[in-house]
Amino acid sequence: MCPFIETIRVEQGVLLHIDYHNQRMNDTRSAFWPNAKPLDLNHFLLPPTAEGVMKCRVVYSDVIEEVSYTPYSIRPVRSLRIVCSDTINYTYKSTDREALNQLYEQRDTKDDVLIIKNGYITDTSIANVALFDGTHWFTPKHPLLEGTQRAQLLQKGIIQEKEIMLEELFSFSQMTIFNAMIPFQSLVLDVNSAFISY
Repeated sequence: MCPFIETIRVEQGVLLHIDYHNQRMNDTRSAFWPNAKPLDLNHFLLPPTAEGVMKCRVVYSDVIEEVSYTPYSIRPVRSLRIVCSDTINYTYKSTDREALNQLYEQRDTKDDVLIIKNGYITDTSIANVALFDGTHWFTPKHPLLEGTQRAQLLQKGIIQEKEIMLEELFSFSQMTIFNAMIPFQSLVLDVNSAFISY
């Protein structure tokens, strides 16, 4: 079994949304190691106080295996290619990204891929998505991975869950791509332009 990971945004030495990372990590550990006692990442992490944004990467199984910190900057995503896979499964944030990487390799000249499963929009290869209808932001009800920022945005009512079929994509005006490292609405694409293509 491959280890699992949590990727945590660090700003000026402060770990962001750590409670959500703790929850997901312990949910994963209880699914694979039912007898494992919950862990608190706060007891294992001591991020550097450098200015700017750092990425904290935690590799774990039933125990914390590795912690690393690296400087981070957002990789621009201006275009997406739609790819389909009805067998892709990334329910748990694992170090095994082979299936996602294979889909990412199909991006051609685009920056990333938008993954369709059983006719429904899910995620990109690295992030959750939300679509704007002019009034509300909707995120796919069944993403490949339930991200920590996604959980927070849902809890705050900033986004809403919705089953979104591929055929409905162009009824939305904008798409935002987000994860623990990419803040909500920091990457926004115009759906009705040439950004997203088949």
